[in-house]
Amino acid sequence: MNIDWVFSNADQIRELTLTHIWLTLLPTVIGLLIAIPLGYAANRWRRSYLLVVGGTGLFYTIPSLALFILLPDILGTKILDPINVVVALIIYTVALLTRVVADGLASVSPDVVQASDGLGFTRLQTLFKVELPIALPAILSGLRVVVVTNISITTMAAVIGVAQLGTLFTLGFSRNLLVPIITGLVVCLLLALVLDRVLVLLGRVLTPWSRKGAL
Repeated sequence: MNIDWVFSNADQIRELTLTHIWLTLLPTVIGLLIAIPLGYAANRWRRSYLLVVGGTGLFYTIPSLALFILLPDILGTKILDPINVVVALIIYTVALLTRVVADGLASVSPDVVQASDGLGFTRLQTLFKVELPIALPAILSGLRVVVVTNISITTMAAVIGVAQLGTLFTLGFSRNLLVPIITGLVVCLLLALVLDRVLVLLGRVLTPWSRKGAL
């Protein structure tokens, strides 16, 4: 690989990487915040499980490129507006995490929930002080999959002209250059590894009672 190309385009690579990070993390966080109440509802009212989990899961079957193209008409945005990518990834994040949250909460022993009720906890207190902390390792495991998946899906937005690391792929293809493509692949891989490690460390901090090998 011609390392000179990488050095001469370092500023562009850095900009694309930073854009890729926020296009990945922002919808992941928002999607998680939406998936928590949906997963809670699916677990709390078991008759709604198939409707909520199955319904949200169907969104993941929509091809990402088709969604990027359709969203501007739905949202009234321009085709190059990054908000289209953010909304698309929120949809995919909710589709993946709703089941994870519901199943994680379902793994909490009913005896533990009853004990918290006996202590006078409200439903919200039980959820945030008891159920979510216990389900957190499972949720974080799902979140790690979502982050890596979103890093990959985000690159598809380059096809419609939204700048991020996928831009290096289209640049390399249009100019018949291998270096930008390899650079994009390497940076995406490193980004996935770094964010995955961050989530592992976050899980260890938030769940000090869990063993090192739990994540």
